[in-house]
Amino acid sequence: MITCKSCPRGHGEMPLKKINKNITFRGVQIAFEKKSYVCPVCRLQASNVKQAGITQRAIADSYRKTTGLMTGSEIREIRKKHGLTQKALADKMGVGIASIKRWEGSIIQSRSMDKALCTVLFDQEHENKYTGNRKFSITRIKLVIKKLEYLLEQKLLLKRDKQLFAAKYLWYSDMMAYRDTGKSMTGATYSKLPLGPQMNNYKELIDLIKKADETMAESFTPEEKKILIKISEIFTDPQKVYAASQSEIIWKRRVLGEIIPYSDSWELMI
Repeated sequence: MITCKSCPRGHGEMPLKKINKNITFRGVQIAFEKKSYVCPVCRLQASNVKQAGITQRAIADSYRKTTGLMTGSEIREIRKKHGLTQKALADKMGVGIASIKRWEGSIIQSRSMDKALCTVLFDQEHENKYTGNRKFSITRIKLVIKKLEYLLEQKLLLKRDKQLFAAKYLWYSDMMAYRDTGKSMTGATYSKLPLGPQMNNYKELIDLIKKADETMAESFTPEEKKILIKISEIFTDPQKVYAASQSEIIWKRRVLGEIIPYSDSWELMI
C-alpha cells in the first residue's frame, strides 16, 4: 500500500496525514477529517482518487449530521440491521435502487426524502421489535415444531398439549434466528408468562397449529437448519429447554404479560 508520494516541487517524500478541516458547505459551517499527502517543506497537499471520494463522503456526512439528516453510514447500518437489501428499502420507499446507493454514499438526500427514510426505517424497527422482521406464519410454526420433533426423536405437539415445552423451543428458535440472521423463523410475538416465555394468544392458536399443513410453509434456509440442530443438541429433552428459558435474563427482567422484544435476543445465554 502506498503511504507517501514525492513532492512535485522536489522536496522529497510527502507522508500521508490526517487533517481537520472547517469549511462552509451549502451555507453551513461544518467540520470534517480528511487524509492527504502533505509536503513537510512547502505544505503542499495532494490526494488520490480514493482519498478524494472519502473526503467527499466526509463532507456530505458532516453536513447531514449538522442539519439533522441521516448520514450515509446510518442509512446503510440501519438497513442492514433490519435485513433489508438496497432494493427492498427502495421498494418500500417507492424510489429506484440507484437513489439508495447514492444516499448511502456521498449524495445528500432532500429533507422530504430523509423523512421518508426515517418513516420506513422506523416502521421496520417496530416490525423487528415484536415479530422479528417476518410476517406471522402458523404453517412456519408447525414446520419448526415438526423439524425439532425429528431432531429430538420425540413428540412435542401432544393431545391436550398446552405448548409449555413446544413454546420454549419455538421461542429459542425465533430469538436465535433473529440474533444470528436478522429474521425470526415464525414471526410470532412472545410475552413473559409465569411458566416462561410464551407465544401471544397461544391458547387460541394450539388447535390451528395442530391442523396446519407444514408443507405449505416457506422452507428453511441453511442457517435456520443449523440453528435448529444446535437447539436440539443443547436441549436434548423438553425439561432442559423449559428450565433454561426461565433462567434467561431477558425473561426475568420483564413483568408478567410484558412482550419480550426481539432486540433482547443479543443477551441470550446460548
